[in-house]
Amino acid sequence: MAPTLVVRNAREQDVPALADFNIAMAQETENKSLSPAKVKAGMRAVLRHPDHGFYLVAELNGQVAGSLLVTREWSDWRNGVFWWIQSVYVPPGFRKRGIYRALYDGVKARAESNPEVCGFRLYVAKSNRAAMSVYSKLGMSETEYRIYEESLWE
Repeated sequence: MAPTLVVRNAREQDVPALADFNIAMAQETENKSLSPAKVKAGMRAVLRHPDHGFYLVAELNGQVAGSLLVTREWSDWRNGVFWWIQSVYVPPGFRKRGIYRALYDGVKARAESNPEVCGFRLYVAKSNRAAMSVYSKLGMSETEYRIYEESLWE
């Protein structure tokens, strides 16, 4: 029987798995330890306040196999909204199985059906060549922008 891959909006019962994903991603990509309680509270805030964004979840044969967060940025130049893809994570055992492509296609389909959305973006660590290759293969291109930040609190 062929594997069943479904992309759907996250629900409250997905929070434990999504928190585990974010904690693993922060450790893998930035060698940073996150507070599980703070991560779960942040995720629940998104689920309770859709204006913050939304999570997509990929399920492979009923098992959560990847996720991402989409947040919104208003563009006065375009009189539209850019969606930012964030918190992308596919656990090692599910990688190279089309999970991220399915999530990306889910974002793209939702964006194309929403007339307010003028495009979508993401940021990636300069050293993450594997992710850059995937994003390029899906049709995304590098921009001329660099991101700067000043964190007010962790």
